[in-house]
Amino acid sequence: MYVIRGTRKLLDRLKPAAVEASPVSTTVLGAWYATAVFWQPQVALLVNERTLLPVLMPLAPATTLPARFPQHMADTLAAHGVDATFIAAELAQMDDCQIAKTASRSVLGIMNDFIHLAEASRGHSPTPPDLPDLAAWLARTPCSPLYRSHTSPDRELAALVETHTHRGHD
Repeated sequence: MYVIRGTRKLLDRLKPAAVEASPVSTTVLGAWYATAVFWQPQVALLVNERTLLPVLMPLAPATTLPARFPQHMADTLAAHGVDATFIAAELAQMDDCQIAKTASRSVLGIMNDFIHLAEASRGHSPTPPDLPDLAAWLARTPCSPLYRSHTSPDRELAALVETHTHRGHD
């Protein structure tokens, strides 16, 4: 089971049957924070709570986002060179999704920073951005919550996977 902690503007789009108070994810990566970005076409930005790794994906149709997200996450992890065994283990835990409200202002701040950086990167281009490339670029951004560890989401992800992989073999 995994958790999506959505902003109000995303929850309004998802229209979940229930919003859990404080569910706990069973995946190694943990919960994902998500918001809607009103570009043309509209995009969902999901940021991992533990690593701050961003994933960008089409928002529409919003009600199917929880079912579509695991594959987008898997593609993003693969693009970062994460071992297929780790990705398969994460996907195996993602059959069920609980929707919750956001709980960390720090992660929300990072999401807002990512949106501003992405918009600046896009400039005034009328063509839609390549979402995986844009997410990979954002993942290399230094983030203040990570300054005491690995500085950027891509490095934090690599360290988490490395630690988990070694722990699994010990």
